[in-house]
Amino acid sequence: MEYLWEESPQTAAEVIAGLRESTGWAPNTVRTLLTRLVEKGALRAKDNEAGVREYAPAVKRDAVVRAESKTFLQRVFRGAEKTLLAHFAANARLTPEEVKELKRLLDENVKPKP
Repeated sequence: MEYLWEESPQTAAEVIAGLRESTGWAPNTVRTLLTRLVEKGALRAKDNEAGVREYAPAVKRDAVVRAESKTFLQRVFRGAEKTLLAHFAANARLTPEEVKELKRLLDENVKPKP
């Protein structure tokens, strides 16, 4: 999906060539994955003017990240956001700039109590 979010539409051959070096996947593996992602509604497929099938994301990256984040939070931290944040704060190697940015984000998202 990352590859197609960066540039799409692309043919299966283009995806295979683009992923070969980073994944080492066989062409049939990539074709199977593309087919399954179309079946799940994550990708759209249509034939171009030359009759070659092209693939493009059917979902936006940020929507997938949000959904996967919620699933991860539920599965690993049982929905406890504070526990997740505390875990990452204690175990992440953040630069001072990254800490400052995270503080800013947290301050922006603090909800005042009624």
